[in-house]
Amino acid sequence: MSHDYFGINRCCSIILAIFPLTAWILGIITRCKDGHFCAAIIRIFFGGIIWIVDLILIILNGTIWRLCG
Repeated sequence: MSHDYFGINRCCSIILAIFPLTAWILGIITRCKDGHFCAAIIRIFFGGIIWIVDLILIILNGTIWRLCG
């Protein structure tokens, strides 16, 4: 089972990914926590597009899109 968004389980990650604001904020924080600051900046400016991709990937694979790493 894959864990994303700070190691929480897939069901909770899907619920958080459904809401654009929480997905955007958690995506930025997760990238910064992983040390991928370039990916965090990309998420700030292209959050809407990446949100759709993240939502699809979290439902299908259980993980968000790992930009720049």
